[in-house]
Amino acid sequence: MKGELGSRGETLGQIGRRTGQRTGRPAAVLLLLLSTVLAGCSASAPRPPVATETPAQPRPTPSRSLPPNAVLLPVHPVGDPVVIASGLDAPWSILRLPGGTLISERDTALVRELLPDGSLRDAAEVAGVSPGGEGGLLGLAFLADAAAPGGTGWVYAYLTAAADNQIARMPLTGSPGGFGLGAPEPVLSGIPKAGNHDGGRLGFGPDGMLYATAGDAGNTADAQDLGSLGGKILRMTPAGEVPADNPFGTLVYSFGHRNPQGIAWDSRGRLWASEFGQNAWDELNLIVPGGNYGWPVVEGAAGNPDYRDPVQQWRTGEASPSGLAIVNDTLFMAALRGERLWRIDPSTGETSAWFVNSFGRLRDVVSGPDGTLWFVSNNTDGRGDPGPGDDKLYQVRVAP
Repeated sequence: MKGELGSRGETLGQIGRRTGQRTGRPAAVLLLLLSTVLAGCSASAPRPPVATETPAQPRPTPSRSLPPNAVLLPVHPVGDPVVIASGLDAPWSILRLPGGTLISERDTALVRELLPDGSLRDAAEVAGVSPGGEGGLLGLAFLADAAAPGGTGWVYAYLTAAADNQIARMPLTGSPGGFGLGAPEPVLSGIPKAGNHDGGRLGFGPDGMLYATAGDAGNTADAQDLGSLGGKILRMTPAGEVPADNPFGTLVYSFGHRNPQGIAWDSRGRLWASEFGQNAWDELNLIVPGGNYGWPVVEGAAGNPDYRDPVQQWRTGEASPSGLAIVNDTLFMAALRGERLWRIDPSTGETSAWFVNSFGRLRDVVSGPDGTLWFVSNNTDGRGDPGPGDDKLYQVRVAP
């Protein structure tokens, strides 16, 4: 890796090859691919050891927004993961910046900066965070803005405060190797909080709007209540205002969610989200404006026309999904209880589990530099079994 890994990379031997083997039961159940699809069948797995599912549904058509000759080849992990950094405390979000990387820690309210030699420094402690249970300093997002104090942009944070979950933004100050954050400015408050189901992921979409995942905070009725911010995916301007084209004239973009924790966009600009189920099914959903995803009336696929079925579902022991990344329209989903990295090719329905039980609970995954994926373990969150040096940030190369 150029400029950030240095000489501190720790190769993990044969782990990648060992854990790519078939687990003896299907990786996932294919439910519904996309609403605009053509008949097709599954491509073969990119390498023999991975488990795949053959889709019963058709294949999506190429996007009209792409050049006619554009080809995005699906990718998969290649080689063995490498440790980039260690000693993180309940890390939650990996934020790639121009010239650097920040990582949020849920319970300490610290934002850590990754240095070129693999060490970490404290960039800031975010004020107003009240950690507890699944709440604390959660998702991060970045908006470039030369007019911001410091002349670089804003770091947005989803945080649990004393009375609610909030979104704040802080000016990014300094330069790589010495990043800092200015005082938080409020963007949104009033998102329900609880000891669990706090949601927490942030991301700027290709439309320039800020999206946030909000859990139901244990109050299941909120997910179907359009007057509540709980159990929703929210969409707002960078200032926290309601965009004119939101489906309900509010911040609500989609509803009927239990605890969504991952969002990412593909090359067509479509929004995907990972979601914790309760006792039966975890979900991967394709999000549409105004869509009702069924919770708490249904969990997983119901075939009910009143609700949108997930594209994929997994038993909770195989997933409990959090962060989501997309590379070449291939989805990668971090799994906590499942202790694995899921790979999903939505064009074929093929799914495969990687690094099963090798690194413990996985919280976030992002596209890294030079054809890599970065993912972070979460064994110090109170539900894992931390080993020496946990928690760790890993890198693995991906290729067709």
